[in-house]
Amino acid sequence: MSPRLAPLLRGVRSPRTPLIAATMLALMVALLALPKVLDHDRAQPTAGNPITPGVYTGLGFDQCQAPRQSSMDTWLAKSPFRAVGIYVTGNERGCRTQTYLTPTWVATQLAKGWHLLPIDFGPQASCNGRFPRYKGDVTINPSSTKGYAAAIAQGTAEATKGIAEAKAIGIVPGSTLFYDLEGFTYTNTACRESALRFVSAWSARVKALGYRAGFYSSAGSGIKMVEAARVAHTAGITLPDVLWLARYDGKANTSATDYISDAGWQGNRVKQFQGGHNETYGGVTINIDRNYLKLTTPTAAPKPAVAKPTATSKSTAASSASVAVAPEKHCTFVSGGVKVDLSTYQQLRRPTSTFTPRAAAVRALTCLLRERTKYRGPVGPTYSAKVQAFVRLWRTQHHLAANARWTTTQWMWLLAKGPKVTLTAKSTGTRVRDLQRALNASAPTVRLAVTGSFDSRTLAAVKAWRKRAGVSRGDFGPVQWKALAAGRR
Repeated sequence: MSPRLAPLLRGVRSPRTPLIAATMLALMVALLALPKVLDHDRAQPTAGNPITPGVYTGLGFDQCQAPRQSSMDTWLAKSPFRAVGIYVTGNERGCRTQTYLTPTWVATQLAKGWHLLPIDFGPQASCNGRFPRYKGDVTINPSSTKGYAAAIAQGTAEATKGIAEAKAIGIVPGSTLFYDLEGFTYTNTACRESALRFVSAWSARVKALGYRAGFYSSAGSGIKMVEAARVAHTAGITLPDVLWLARYDGKANTSATDYISDAGWQGNRVKQFQGGHNETYGGVTINIDRNYLKLTTPTAAPKPAVAKPTATSKSTAASSASVAVAPEKHCTFVSGGVKVDLSTYQQLRRPTSTFTPRAAAVRALTCLLRERTKYRGPVGPTYSAKVQAFVRLWRTQHHLAANARWTTTQWMWLLAKGPKVTLTAKSTGTRVRDLQRALNASAPTVRLAVTGSFDSRTLAAVKAWRKRAGVSRGDFGPVQWKALAAGRR
């Protein structure tokens, strides 16, 4: 008899109870055998798990603690959600101890059809006063020494650890791991630039290890940060493959055009559009954030905002020819989309017997208002009462006369709205187009082709505008964007 069983059977050795003794022996053997099967959940096979989150368009939720299995089953049957964010790694997680998050839990959800969004919640930006959350933890090092070498090293180390922990619970290669960088003070240069290098190094390491790099942050800080790097082609920066933007506007879409254009990461976006609140399905209540996912290209890398010009032996500071740049599409929910690139932008006002607003100008205005402001009225050729009402409200909020006029100054503001990235003679992309449009609005004689390429004609138009408006020379940067948006012409 095993020495492990002997002490347990001392009280049942009476010859009058042979059946009880035999039964107890069988039970003890069975109980001692169980740990060999269930001793550690990591023994469960996970190599056959599908890549996650994969292709999915629809609603999802995230919650600090991965829910128990019964809750997941009930919500799968009763709720509109089919995707769930889970905090699989990172010292700054609010729920460091994940009671239910095991390889079996992961494998079970994936087998049942859930799309999982695994999250790494590690070091946070140095100017976020809420972190570090726990004693002994650190924030991202803000030192710019040797090109933010310290932050880069932190990002690489965090990714190495995060992938190991994600893999251990069954998140297989090819899946997306998201880094959670909470909102920070965007205007703090050292904080922002060190965070950018951290995220870049983290993304590069995640990709090198065979996974896709996802990035979660607030639209006004972290997302704005990587969008600016994409648009400006910031040297040495590795962009994430998937964006998860937090924008609490209550809209189940993946857009936040007041901070980021819709041009980047198409088909690779998640949007957290509602913060923490309780929802109940099938009698099960969970406190969640609501998300909308549009993941349609799970293997595509993020497209740069611009196509880099091909170097030639005759290259100049500003080429006379435009570099080919992918076309933009606007307001695609309207059949055929809307053309917003106009040679001139008509000043608009209420229609009268002697004045009819041009249809093309009204279409462009209503589309851009939908993309860049809180306007949610009709997009079309008619300067309707709803459009006029919004214009009056906008003017009132900006301390202008409460009428329905959309003037040159307002066009310039709307067209220049966006990240104040620095443009040079080599720049191309969305913000170059915005510059070209705003210059066209500034004077009816400009008439630039809106190519998205900072060519010699654009440079000449910028010089002419600067001279007229009394704006300083140099690269076209934040100061110049501010003057353009203010309607200086």
